[in-house]
Amino acid sequence: MTDASPLNAAIQSDIPHSARLWNYLLGGKDNFAADREAAEQVLAYMPELVQSARFNREFLGRAVRHLVAEAGVRQFLDIGTGLPTANNTHEVAQSVAPETRVVYVDNDPMVLVHARALLTSDPQGATDYIDADVRQPDHILTEARRTLDFTRPVAVMLLGILNFVVDDAEATRIVRRLVEALPVGGYLVISHPTREVNPEAVDRAMDSWRAGGGAAMAVRTPAEIAAFVDGLEILEPGLVTCSQWRPDGNDTTPVSEYAVVARKAS
Repeated sequence: MTDASPLNAAIQSDIPHSARLWNYLLGGKDNFAADREAAEQVLAYMPELVQSARFNREFLGRAVRHLVAEAGVRQFLDIGTGLPTANNTHEVAQSVAPETRVVYVDNDPMVLVHARALLTSDPQGATDYIDADVRQPDHILTEARRTLDFTRPVAVMLLGILNFVVDDAEATRIVRRLVEALPVGGYLVISHPTREVNPEAVDRAMDSWRAGGGAAMAVRTPAEIAAFVDGLEILEPGLVTCSQWRPDGNDTTPVSEYAVVARKAS
């Protein structure tokens, strides 16, 4: 694998990182004091963030299970993997179809080290890991083709990652390039923070995140999020708060994280 950035790049433990913050919110231990402090500051304004993190993870599970069990997808490209917790993409997919192949992408060295150690495939399937930034779609696609066959359906997962591409034109370019590479029958899965549910709390939380040195982040409207799937066939129930996407006995309380699953039909 030819990485876009060195895996042994320095881990900046004194600056909060979204993957480690999310890990803390999900009850993980792979985080530093700066991440925990930033999380607690954000939670002071937006206590629903723990719920958002959990609901977003549950959405991942429901979406992957649907795509494998109902749509017959056996290949996933998960960009912005984050630190491994429970019910990772390949674990959910391979519990239904052990032959499923999954490629994870992240640019944080701590994430990649943990991923390579912990995200082990079922022997019938495969997992691979790419050290790359979401802003490098061509590089990601080139490396992903080592494991995935883009003449057959692939689901691209962009959960909680497009919000770190703050320029709308660049974010759109990235999504368009990824969709362009998908064959007919491929899928795009997106989750993204929005102000729709609790705008004042989201604004305060974002101010706290930026003040703590966190990476720049965009919070987009539902219409702006929906624009990412223009031209695709949107699966029911459409773009909704992630807890309400095809609920399966889960808590459906609305949270400030919207989700959509769409199919490339032509």
